[in-house]
Amino acid sequence: MKARDSVELVSALASCRTAFVGVAAMSGLVNVLYLTGSFFMLEVYDRVIPSRSVPTLVGLCVLALVLYAFQGLLETLRARVLARVGAALDESLSGRVFDIVVRAPLKGAAPGDGLLPLRDLDSLRAFLGGSGPSAFFDLPWMPVYLLICFLFHPVIGLAALVGAAVLATLALLTDRATRRPAQTATGHGLRRNGLAEAGRRNAEVLAALGMQGRFSTRWGQANGDYCLAQQRASDIAGGFSAASKVFRMALQSGVLALGATLVINGQASAGIIIASSILVARALAPAELAIANWKGFVQARQSWARLSDLFARMPAGARPHALPAPTRALQVESLSVAPPGTQRLVVQDVSLALQAGQGLGIIGPSASGKSSLVRALVGVWPAFRGKVRLDGAALDQWAADDLGPHLGFLPQEVELFAGTVAENIARFDPEASAEGVIAAARAAGVHELILRLSEGYDTRIGEGGAGLSAGQRQRVGLARALYGEPFLVFLDEPNANLDAEGENALTQAILGVRRRGGICVVIAHRPSALAAVDLILMMADGRAQAFGPKDEVLKRVLRPASVPVEARPASGPTPPGSASPGPLQESA
Repeated sequence: MKARDSVELVSALASCRTAFVGVAAMSGLVNVLYLTGSFFMLEVYDRVIPSRSVPTLVGLCVLALVLYAFQGLLETLRARVLARVGAALDESLSGRVFDIVVRAPLKGAAPGDGLLPLRDLDSLRAFLGGSGPSAFFDLPWMPVYLLICFLFHPVIGLAALVGAAVLATLALLTDRATRRPAQTATGHGLRRNGLAEAGRRNAEVLAALGMQGRFSTRWGQANGDYCLAQQRASDIAGGFSAASKVFRMALQSGVLALGATLVINGQASAGIIIASSILVARALAPAELAIANWKGFVQARQSWARLSDLFARMPAGARPHALPAPTRALQVESLSVAPPGTQRLVVQDVSLALQAGQGLGIIGPSASGKSSLVRALVGVWPAFRGKVRLDGAALDQWAADDLGPHLGFLPQEVELFAGTVAENIARFDPEASAEGVIAAARAAGVHELILRLSEGYDTRIGEGGAGLSAGQRQRVGLARALYGEPFLVFLDEPNANLDAEGENALTQAILGVRRRGGICVVIAHRPSALAAVDLILMMADGRAQAFGPKDEVLKRVLRPASVPVEARPASGPTPPGSASPGPLQESA
């Protein structure tokens, strides 16, 4: 193994060591049984035909049939064992790979195609479960066949040795010639899949703005590049595979002619002609099969390298010691935040403290860092500098599965998952109770709305919340955030798609979190979202400009001089508790 190989990948393969030993043993028996055809022909020509003995012929036929049946049984068993080795590798690594697929975007380590790690695992499993490993297990038996060829006659052995050298050269040339085209095809495939996924996500925009044709053209160009690269790789691999096959057939005929020459000159028996031809063909078959499977081997090798790199960049951390549920405070200490994978700070040196029962509204113009700050407070973005603490414990001291039940999060873009409304509210907890789901829905003020759906809480929705309106998705997302009465609730533009009834329910939900001793943080775009909070944080250019009681901060940031004339309400000055459009803009 190379130094770059992941310990996890090596360990997963090492766990199948016993199966590989069994496959090697079966391969040995199979290759011994491959001699059946050669020795059968040798006996028929050298023993049966001269003696004209039918009983001997029948005995040889029965023996050959038994050996062939045993060979077929072993090959079937070997194929099944290899298929289960691939399945075992998948079972061992699939959870880790899925974890990387989910975590990579949060760490800035995602490939262009977010599902590429899963495809790489599929590629490894398919190669291990195919005929490729069998060819490599058969390769060590080539010297045995060559030795038997030399025992038949040195000239036949020399011909087989030359043929093996030619096939080995073809294998090396195949590797060199297909490596770069295969890498190029993978790169074009990533771009093609990325464009297809972007088109799927933005289907409405493409249709509404008449962009579908132009976007289709871009995708077509990427798909054409991918197909050309794939075609080139296939052409090269197919060409070498055909060359090796033709060479082996020609060599087999040449050995027949060579055997006939030896018989004519009295240097060998007649049976040598057929037996040596079959034996030479069998000796070179593993090399030919390896060349035929070389494309799959190259793809598997590239997949192995990419997974090794991802595993190294995103190691599986040890599970932290379990901590008690947070109940007292949230502290933010000189927090600076950069988007994953970059060094550009979008939040700088923000400090604040919130106690149980308080509500914080975060306001500010677009691109002021509001949403980035919340992502760091939730823990989905790592802190570049500083700490976020819950009851004194930093977020990195919590395992995500342990912290999740104590957090509620409603992002700007609400994403629901395929399943029932109840499953989405319960965060797909298999042990969720109906009472807990209904309590969360009531807390979000969405219980009556859900009852009006076709099947109530059992109404099935599609991926992304298909089947619900934007406002319904947002309110179901709010219920999901409130499920289990979490201590910390973060709401990013929670009223963006709500009507008056929904906004009233939102206000009551925030007050409900505070009344039960929780902390609620709200990013505000419209002033109505601030009605239930008591503290305000004003953000601008990634820095905290003001923090304190709501009325004091709003009076300071909404001074008449700070509001452009054209932005002031026509009816008079801005009332307390409201906000001008300026500082309450949605963050990017």
